Amino acid sequence: MAKKGCRYVIVGGGLAGASAVEGIREVDPEGSILLIGSERHLPYDRPPLTKKLWFGQKKVQEIFLHDESYYSRHCVELRPGVRIMSIDPRRKEITDERGRTYGYEKLLLATGGSPRRLPVPGGDLQGICYYRTLYDYLRLRREAAEGKSAVVIGGGFIGSEIAAALNISRVDVTMVFPSSYLCNRVFPEYLGRAVLERYRQRGIRVLSGTAPASFSRQGDRFVTRLRNGQEIESDVVIVGIGIRPEVETARTAGLETDNGIVVNACLQTSHPDIYAAGDNAWFPYEALGKGVRVEHWDNALNQGRWAGRNMAGARRRFDYMPYFFSDLFEFGYEAVGEVDSGLETIPCWRKENDTGVIYYLKDKIIRGVMMCNLWDRIDAARELIRMRVSAGPEICDRIP
Repeated sequence: MAKKGCRYVIVGGGLAGASAVEGIREVDPEGSILLIGSERHLPYDRPPLTKKLWFGQKKVQEIFLHDESYYSRHCVELRPGVRIMSIDPRRKEITDERGRTYGYEKLLLATGGSPRRLPVPGGDLQGICYYRTLYDYLRLRREAAEGKSAVVIGGGFIGSEIAAALNISRVDVTMVFPSSYLCNRVFPEYLGRAVLERYRQRGIRVLSGTAPASFSRQGDRFVTRLRNGQEIESDVVIVGIGIRPEVETARTAGLETDNGIVVNACLQTSHPDIYAAGDNAWFPYEALGKGVRVEHWDNALNQGRWAGRNMAGARRRFDYMPYFFSDLFEFGYEAVGEVDSGLETIPCWRKENDTGVIYYLKDKIIRGVMMCNLWDRIDAARELIRMRVSAGPEICDRIP
């Protein structure tokens, strides 16, 4: 098919891709932009899918980042519902699933990732919801009405948030996850167990320390069989066990990949005219001195914009420190840096396991900070990490 060319081509219709449009236009007000996304919706915010949409704090039409007129005004051509299958860095063109080719001068890969799937019998059963997209929300909203029952697989970010949202929506929820407490990758055990108790007090049935062995259907209901032999019937099954970064197209094109698409400090891949940003980018985290991949809203927002500016000629190092956040019933937090439950932690509580600051330390140096039910302190936390502050007796006075 005929090749269509643009100065800037963005593959990925999520937050990182839409933010890249803004970044490009800050530097280059005229260069042609093509934004290609696999979903049929305009770019939208994902956090409301497990938060504000369920609580009635937002309507679906309010989660879209921009309306169509925004893209028209900024001379952005949209291609929703299109999946890119290959990249040819030498010819500087990409090809979609229908064989159409698109030429580019600068290319951004902001394709995020796809939900991890359960490799068990029945794991691909029709109707099991691997929760990720607006389509998933719309479908689940219909199927998980008040009085219905749901099994939620996963005790991390997505599992814990969607379980809370369903419970507030008066759905009977059973959670299943292999760890002994919630969010075990980021919460220290004392906090994870305290938050888990809140879930139980809310009426959520928690089956920790186990995992699904199989899924089947019994009439119009699902049967989840666990490794410990238990069986649970439910109206819906939702799986939220993380994502796999989309790297295969980049790898096939000869770009360097690791746990993501490897980029340098300017967000360029191993080919200087191809960039990556968002959930699929493995980038040098300057303040921590190591490569990381971050699957959170703030990173996609800022990294996408940064990549767009650099595609248009800015050549600025990405030295931003993204933060992340979550709301689990009345317990909310913001965190930044290396927030890893494997590190030593020092909690400074105003109210135990509810309100306060947790410092994450490596060799007595502050590497990460979590603010629990405390807000507007991210910049102070960033400064402690950048300055490599050593934890001393006064640590609990660092962030008031």
